[in-house]
Amino acid sequence: MAMLELADGGQLYYEAIAGDAAKPVLVFLHEGLGCAAMWKDFPARLCALTGCAGLVYDRLGYGQSAALRGGRSVHYLHQYALQELPQVLAQLLGGRPHVVVGHSDGGSIALIYAAGQPLGLLGVVTEAAHVFVEEVTLAGIREAQLAFGAGKLRGLERYHGAKTEQIFKAWADTWLRPAFSRWNIEYLLASVACPVLALQGSGDQYGTVAQLDAIVAQVPAARKLLVPECGHTPHQEQAEAVLAAVHTFMKELETK
Repeated sequence: MAMLELADGGQLYYEAIAGDAAKPVLVFLHEGLGCAAMWKDFPARLCALTGCAGLVYDRLGYGQSAALRGGRSVHYLHQYALQELPQVLAQLLGGRPHVVVGHSDGGSIALIYAAGQPLGLLGVVTEAAHVFVEEVTLAGIREAQLAFGAGKLRGLERYHGAKTEQIFKAWADTWLRPAFSRWNIEYLLASVACPVLALQGSGDQYGTVAQLDAIVAQVPAARKLLVPECGHTPHQEQAEAVLAAVHTFMKELETK
């Protein structure tokens, strides 16, 4: 099992996918209740299609990584983007050019990270990223909370084990905290200098197209793809369309 050590002693699980050393590395950031395993075969398929190497890891608190050590603050996405992610990349990529692919929370983290214009970042792909809080998002989380309480989300234990209740409550309780209703990262978007491909399912139960429109309107080099007949997880629900779109995006980055 491949693990890396963070500066504060926390351990993270990661998986590396082989690819062409002359191409950028694809770095995959999972959703708010996700982990490396929940990407299923999408990272491997995308790396095979593009020829790129890949890096998939479990953020602290998730999957096979160490558990959270305390409560989660309203700044948790910034902390993952500006503290944890740079450590992971410094240790595992050693300065190699990279493209970040983020789903849901992972997409928001990718945008926060990109706003700092880090060296080596060539592009960002977001799926169902949030840049502000909507009532539809909170309603979806309340439904998930009820389902969890009724024991209907026991499948998460397969991925998070003994950490399942802790990470679920950290996610749900933070988003439903009254102070979090004012969370907004639109102020960062104009500072994202690299190209961005923003995707969202037309039937996303956790966000409206206003999220997609905000990203494209405010990131200087962004384009959007509203994926038809799709919910919150485009890379699973419409995998072929997403693979094709990201492949095209990657080929365009090569010409820049």
